[in-house]
Amino acid sequence: MTHTEVLKKVEWRDLRNLSLKEMLIENNLTIPWFLISVTLAYFEYYWLALPFSAFFFLTGLRQVHNGFHNALGTNRFLTWFTLYSNSILMLVSIHAVKFNHLRHHKHCLSDEDYEGKSARMTWYGAILYGPVHMFLIHKVTWQLGDRSYRRNMLLELASAALFTTVAVYFNIHFLLYHIAIMIIGEFLMAFFAVWTVHHDTHDHPELARTQRAGWKNRITFSMFYHLEHHLFPAVPTIKLPELARRIDEALPEMEKKSTF
Repeated sequence: MTHTEVLKKVEWRDLRNLSLKEMLIENNLTIPWFLISVTLAYFEYYWLALPFSAFFFLTGLRQVHNGFHNALGTNRFLTWFTLYSNSILMLVSIHAVKFNHLRHHKHCLSDEDYEGKSARMTWYGAILYGPVHMFLIHKVTWQLGDRSYRRNMLLELASAALFTTVAVYFNIHFLLYHIAIMIIGEFLMAFFAVWTVHHDTHDHPELARTQRAGWKNRITFSMFYHLEHHLFPAVPTIKLPELARRIDEALPEMEKKSTF
């Protein structure tokens, strides 16, 4: 079944619209996790802070991912600010990630898909590839991105470097903890954000892996509804559970490979 045929069989356009409550959730989901994690780190409860830092990183990915596809329900400036501010807190140029992610959708798992390269690797190879993945994301953006992408990338990297310099110079221990955890998270992106949802799908790249277990989707903030996202990238994450239900109802015969 082709992507066009799926689009015809599943009603999805109404899911692009966010209510005020949904918009507030999508745009503020990271705040409590960040505040709790740095507060615990401030009092040197680092082990207790770890899960909250992980949830901040995960919700940050969800937030910027929606921003990539203009699915936050906000205007152009606020969407840009979401990407910029998360670049500082997550220690990476989110606009560089956006550039490669949109290419990933256009050239999924082909030679032109630099984001998707780790999908061809073993699971441990994807983990080891993590630092190279992050370097390549920025290199490709600089080489292939337009002036706007390069300008945003430089601004975000400079701002993240300033944030890191201040934390190191003044030895702000809870920020140093946060920076260390974010770097680890970024180095695991090739595994968690690419390999888990795309490995062994090269025969049908448009049919990414997905997750149907309710409790697993709750603890991962619906970020593993990846089949649904690739088929309907304009649908905000908060609406993916409903989209999954509609796909299952309209296309029960569609193969749905699980992520974990």
